[in-house]
Amino acid sequence: MSNPIRKRLADLLDHDLFMPRELSWLSFNARVLQEAADESVPVIERLRYLGIFSNNSDEFFRVRVAEVRRLISVSSPEQKQQFKDLLLAIQKRVVELQKEFDRIYKEVIRSLAEQRIYLINEQQLDDRQAAFVKAYFTSTVLPELEPILLREGQSIPALNDESIYLAVEILSGVFRHAAVVGVPTDRLKRFVQIPRRKGTKGTVFIVLDNIMRTCLPQMFRGVFPIDSAQAYCFKFSRDAELAIDTGITQSLIDKMALGLKKRRKADTVRMVYDGKMPQRLLDQLCSQFGFGKYDSLIAGGRYHNSKDFMDFPNFGPRYLEFKPQPGIRIKRLDERVSIFDSVRDKDIFLYYPYHPFDYAIDLLKTAALDPQVTKIKICLYRVARDSRVIDALVNAVQNGKKVLAVVELAARFDEQANINWAQRLTENGIDVIFGIPGLKVHSKLLLIERKDGNALRYYSHIGTGNFNEKTARQYTDFSLITYDQTIGKDIYDVFEFLQYNYQRPNYRLLLVAPHTARSGLLELIEAEIANARAGYRASMTLKCNNLVDKELVLKLYEASQSGVEIRIIVRGMCSLLPGLKDISENIRAISIVDRYLEHTRAYVFYNRGKPRHLIGSADLMTRNLDYRVEVLCPVLDQDAQRIIQDTLDQQWHDNVRARILDKQQLNLRVRSKKNAVQIRSQESIHHYLATGKLPRYPKSRMNQPARRRRKQVP
Repeated sequence: MSNPIRKRLADLLDHDLFMPRELSWLSFNARVLQEAADESVPVIERLRYLGIFSNNSDEFFRVRVAEVRRLISVSSPEQKQQFKDLLLAIQKRVVELQKEFDRIYKEVIRSLAEQRIYLINEQQLDDRQAAFVKAYFTSTVLPELEPILLREGQSIPALNDESIYLAVEILSGVFRHAAVVGVPTDRLKRFVQIPRRKGTKGTVFIVLDNIMRTCLPQMFRGVFPIDSAQAYCFKFSRDAELAIDTGITQSLIDKMALGLKKRRKADTVRMVYDGKMPQRLLDQLCSQFGFGKYDSLIAGGRYHNSKDFMDFPNFGPRYLEFKPQPGIRIKRLDERVSIFDSVRDKDIFLYYPYHPFDYAIDLLKTAALDPQVTKIKICLYRVARDSRVIDALVNAVQNGKKVLAVVELAARFDEQANINWAQRLTENGIDVIFGIPGLKVHSKLLLIERKDGNALRYYSHIGTGNFNEKTARQYTDFSLITYDQTIGKDIYDVFEFLQYNYQRPNYRLLLVAPHTARSGLLELIEAEIANARAGYRASMTLKCNNLVDKELVLKLYEASQSGVEIRIIVRGMCSLLPGLKDISENIRAISIVDRYLEHTRAYVFYNRGKPRHLIGSADLMTRNLDYRVEVLCPVLDQDAQRIIQDTLDQQWHDNVRARILDKQQLNLRVRSKKNAVQIRSQESIHHYLATGKLPRYPKSRMNQPARRRRKQVP
């Protein structure tokens, strides 16, 4: 970094140069809430967006807020105050979003009713419906309930922070009793369909918590006389950090299982509760659960754990949901006898969910059966509940192949599932390793070793998403399947490092964290800076989930000041502030929230008219670049490069679902010019991949020849 620029940035480091990532994350969740508020979105999808918002909020407190609380306890006095101020800012923004959530929820419920889908409460039941609810409670709900009476000085078992509870206040003569009972949504459906009123049409639902409210006296039958009982919903979040003791002589699986047990008793960081809960009952809960001064107490509406809305069923017309997008088949893959023949001829580039995940499954199944295949190596981070990937690996062993699976036990919130998968894989003869202590293995790699004639050859898969059939239908991700032997040798070296991590490999093409990813990205940015200063056009497009690494942000600021044009498409957290005078005036950033979760990581550098395209697992975060095993792979096939460029260009010109990222965090939609074609990128990309036709937008300069500008940038 040149001295004038370094000094200029140093002068600003104490000012508004970086957006706190926690506030940026809340801004992302506000974009999700915007989709729920948008009346052009089908109403069932609006309700599901509310579920996504709620699920995101839970994870935010369990991870982000919990981390800030831990930092307060270990920081210097000056830093401690900064983190306290950050917690206050988080609390303020969360309360604002919760109020907006409650407003949108009421609006969506009214819109559902207009479509004759009714979500009613216990006070709206007629006699026939009430009889059905009471019978359902007796036969199905009551056997699942275990109420806990709250008594002063008496501790209660640790409650599950993934569940919702009813705080019940009971009047019995002159005595007042309090109890807590879990709503068993892990075993019973949250939304129960009940009979509609006679003479009416439509579908009627009641939530499980309201069924319990209807039958409170029956729940406490025989304990004491009940004059009246009221129930108020609440939930809380615990610190999700796993403390794994590296000093214990114990298998990693046993350590992880012990850590999961400790998580269930970890510190609470938030309680969300029905705002109508009496203060005396709220005080009793806070005392019982030991909430402290750094915990977030958030008053909300009557219902919580709205993440269940993500699975709300549609009993109305199909137009109440997004119109299905059929999977786009690839002719040359469907017509060839073997996928290996296709890969040898030409790289395969897939873009989920537009292309079906079946092609990845076909690659694994073919490898499991092919007598020329000798070994399969794969990194597993998150897999589907009923995983055909796992089935194919087991089948490969049964057919005499050697299979190595790197299973990341520390995949947050999937730890127990991955423990179970690791045990199943081991039981079926698969070599299972757990990577390297202190480095989470986040790479999306598959390596197939196959005899082609007398030579051993590599068939490689590098992706931006997990080997997961479910998320491949919900997340956008790139996958590259290649016969390039140099890439294959690099991936072989990655697996060697994961197995025998006593030496650092020399990679040829791949950028691998924590070895070369950071330095490689910085070199690519530095090359654009050098080109700009030499008077050449210089630009880059960065597409990722999160951009928060300060060293990279500072380097991008330097690039902007040097005249490099920078386009950033980031889904979630973005600490970089575009458009700052004399700092980031050449940087623009957008975020897209639509029917699919934008999950691709792609980095394109102009490189004097010979663009370099990279895809992979790494976001632009310190944890990804320094504390994980991540892989970024150059895409060398020209057709694949074209797909990457065309899809990024369509996203950049999205004027329907794209929002502008800026210092104010207003999430304003991108404004389209007068008479401009409306581009909703997730729809236009599907059309493009199916037909090859692009919408009309300003042509990208990424593939144009380099030219020298008249005025050089110093």
